[in-house]
Amino acid sequence: CFRLLCSLLIPALFLSGVLCVCLVVLLWGIRLWIQQRKKQLTSGGKEGKQPLVVAFFHPYCNAGGGGERVLWCAIRTLQKRYRNVTCVVYTGDRDATGEEIVEGAFRRFNIKLTHPVKFVFLEKRYLVEASLYPHFTLLGQSLGSVCLGWEALLKLVPDVYIDSMGYAFTLPLFKYLGGCRVGCYVHYPTISTDMLSVVRNQDTRFNNAAFITNNPLFSKFKLVYYYFFAFLYGLVGSCSDVVMVNSSWTLNHILSLWRAGACTNVVYPPCDVQTFLDLPLEEDKSSTEYSIVSIGQFRPEKDHPLQIRAFAKLLKEKRLGQQLPLKLILIGGCRNQEDEERVKNLKHLCEELGVSNNVAFRINISFEELKRHLAKATIGLHTMWNEHFGIGVVECMAAGTIILAHNSGGPKFDIVVPYEGHITGFLADNEDSYAETMVSILSLSPDKRLEIRKNARRSVHRFSDQNFEETFLLSVEPLLK
Repeated sequence: CFRLLCSLLIPALFLSGVLCVCLVVLLWGIRLWIQQRKKQLTSGGKEGKQPLVVAFFHPYCNAGGGGERVLWCAIRTLQKRYRNVTCVVYTGDRDATGEEIVEGAFRRFNIKLTHPVKFVFLEKRYLVEASLYPHFTLLGQSLGSVCLGWEALLKLVPDVYIDSMGYAFTLPLFKYLGGCRVGCYVHYPTISTDMLSVVRNQDTRFNNAAFITNNPLFSKFKLVYYYFFAFLYGLVGSCSDVVMVNSSWTLNHILSLWRAGACTNVVYPPCDVQTFLDLPLEEDKSSTEYSIVSIGQFRPEKDHPLQIRAFAKLLKEKRLGQQLPLKLILIGGCRNQEDEERVKNLKHLCEELGVSNNVAFRINISFEELKRHLAKATIGLHTMWNEHFGIGVVECMAAGTIILAHNSGGPKFDIVVPYEGHITGFLADNEDSYAETMVSILSLSPDKRLEIRKNARRSVHRFSDQNFEETFLLSVEPLLK
């Protein structure tokens, strides 16, 4: 038996070694081929005077979320600081021209670029759509991002590659095959220890269906799958030369998964706080109604249904007496048909709860319209569990609304925290606590609400564009040497 085992083991080891050597040779050949393509594509310029090409991987760059604001601020920062840098954006937004995308960035975020940006339009963005993977979504989207990254690499090989949207599985592709220096800005870990605990504790969430939580076998299988994915995620993330994270919460998770503390820095996302600070701060912001404003893309993790249910419960409260009417305004961007369908479902929920007349949807609105809504709002509402940071939360505070955010993630640890010992906002974590806290806020005297607004405004300067530019440049400097 032992001899038989040895007679099988030795050939198997030999075959494995041969396959590994073949794989290494193949990958090395691909790398040489890609480098040759890069030389051919850049051979038109004068020797030694080629610009440094910095490419951002952002398949949804024409969306209107906080991640897109980070992208455009990062590009503007590089353009202001480095004259020899050419910025490139890999995008799947083929329904818009480059000029329209840049104009959209200015319209939505008030960000004007000083130099042109080159866009590389990708045809296979559908490979990273969650709808394509009804099961094993994390793994499917990650493998899809590798295919999309391969398309990007074939179309243009940059000197510096920065993943600015959370597709960490593209990092080794550009580093080892593209020969690029690679960095990333992590808005939200693809998987986190909190997600592992949700599955381990069999909690029902938007990403943990009830049929799984109700079945111990399915839960254990999903937990093994999550641990396997977390291991892969740690491997690909650890190859990054520079890691930027947007909050203390994200930092803790990335450090535990990637173990790349030496090259990891917190870079708070840029919030256009000055524009909102310029809005007048008055005791009574509206003479006809109290408006409650929510800012955030219409994605499942934002938990808009919780906002609507809590608002419906608020309307049923009898303690408000003869106070002014209430209006909930949901402001956000729709990236695709899935988001549009989600908005339809939210409108149906409003009808079911009988609050349609008190809820308004404002989709893909301009920056100026956003400011007008915030200038009139009394409460800024946020309900995402473990929000990585919360640019919308900062904007609400800077505009002078009283923020009511989820008691987790960035809002809890970085934003809605006491400033010089004074309260800056409120936190809640379920339908009842949200409704009760809104009742409390609306029951405060105008002077007390004004005091909280002033405290919040004073606390948001650390999230300004200027602070982002300084910390971003310090972080990416190793990539640009």
